[in-house]
Amino acid sequence: MKKRIAGFGLAAILALSAALVGCSSQSGAPAQPSGNKETAQPAGQNGEKVLTIASGSDIVTFDIHDHNNTSTEAVHVNMFDYLVRKDAQQKVQPDLATEWETVNDTTWRFKLREGVKFHNGDEFTAEDVKFTLERVATDNKLLEYGNYKQIKEVKVIDPHTVEIITHAPEPVLLNRLSRLGSGILPSKYIKEKGWDEFLKNPVGTGPYKLEKWVRDDRLTLVKNDEYFGEKPKWDKVVFRSIPEDATRVAELLTGGVDIAVNIPPSDLQRVKDNDGTDTKQGPTQRVMQLTLRLTPGTVTENPKVREAIDLAIDKQAIVDNILAGGGVPTRTRVTPGNFGTNLDLYNKTLYDPEKAKQLLAEAGYPNGLELTLNATSGRYLKDKETAELIQAMLAEVGINAKLELLEWSKFNEKYKAKKFDEVFMIAYGNSMFDASLAFDRLTTERSKGESDYSNPELDKLLADAEKNMNMEEREKQYKQAQEIIAEERPHIYLYQMNANYGVSDRINFEPRLDEMLFVDEITLK
Repeated sequence: MKKRIAGFGLAAILALSAALVGCSSQSGAPAQPSGNKETAQPAGQNGEKVLTIASGSDIVTFDIHDHNNTSTEAVHVNMFDYLVRKDAQQKVQPDLATEWETVNDTTWRFKLREGVKFHNGDEFTAEDVKFTLERVATDNKLLEYGNYKQIKEVKVIDPHTVEIITHAPEPVLLNRLSRLGSGILPSKYIKEKGWDEFLKNPVGTGPYKLEKWVRDDRLTLVKNDEYFGEKPKWDKVVFRSIPEDATRVAELLTGGVDIAVNIPPSDLQRVKDNDGTDTKQGPTQRVMQLTLRLTPGTVTENPKVREAIDLAIDKQAIVDNILAGGGVPTRTRVTPGNFGTNLDLYNKTLYDPEKAKQLLAEAGYPNGLELTLNATSGRYLKDKETAELIQAMLAEVGINAKLELLEWSKFNEKYKAKKFDEVFMIAYGNSMFDASLAFDRLTTERSKGESDYSNPELDKLLADAEKNMNMEEREKQYKQAQEIIAEERPHIYLYQMNANYGVSDRINFEPRLDEMLFVDEITLK
């Protein structure tokens, strides 16, 4: 165990040792492969090219507007197309729109690609763009509403031309249209068949279409021979949900899958040394954080309690001991690579357990307090072990955290229902690559029922920055917003995450900063 943990008491050391040894034995021991032969086909068998990808969790829905889940979008990008799309270098490229221009401060005109068909044969037109974007921009019950409410109207000029009109100047509209929530939906199909039918049999314009989805097991896509772009490279793509690290690694090592996400640090060398597999690693825009309730009557309503929680957590120890160095401590969610990052808050930790105890006493809890910490198990790299280590660190300062670990689908149900107790742990990415997305859950409106955080100064700052076309001023506004959040701690940011992939030697694969899995960027060697 590393020196940074040496100050912990005996009980905490035992707890941490159990967590670390347990995670090592879980992920390091051989496990029986659970896949069937259909999903483990090598290229050429039965004349099909099959790609199989193992994730730690399943998609949450086919409603592209009602989730905030990057791993779900990573599947969706192969089924649905955007108006514009970011390439691997995060540069905006044409997709369903071939060209665009700004008409005035609040109006953008897009020329749409002709001859495109949805998977069911319906023609793609401007009506589909209007239906899609106005749905998410007007329904405040949808999880993506906050990222699209800036759109006032989508005006159909002709079947292949639209104007997107915003309530105010919109400096990052192209970023919005190239991310989660902007996949174009088939308006005619949905109006005729109904939303429930669409969720059972989703239809997009992408290079792959749904063949079968067995929830919490596997999702199978097949190539779309009518795709408007380059011919799809794979006949079939299988996304398997394997929450257990050991099983996911075993499936990779035995050839059951071609790519496995979230390879535990303790297994990286094993995957490298195995004949037929290798590892790929890279940074992401994802930040692990704690969301705290400020609801009146909760212990975390007290700012000194929130600060004590922050100071009790040794973020560097988590990065060093759980992630094997695969992360960077941070006090902001706006990491380098995003517009508006505040570098004064990046690669920083305030670990000070003695001050944390003092703050608890000042808050009226000299003998400690109790709270509930909810976290995922299997959704993120070493999430269970991270939560257990945080639990032990909190115990060292007198905070008895009841840890409730949930498999992703159950966690997501509570997340959408906003039924968590004082603290929950989650990791968010930033598909917009702009500071604005990092604050989408921190306005008074959006935090209701979740953190119940409200700061009128922050609300105004964010509202002004969102429509500010002066990039220099806008950057300063977002830096100031990060200082406020770091001080008030409705969210406590822990670390920026790296991504660890295990990859079969038969394919070429390079991780993307946005964590998307565009399967046609993955090729056979």
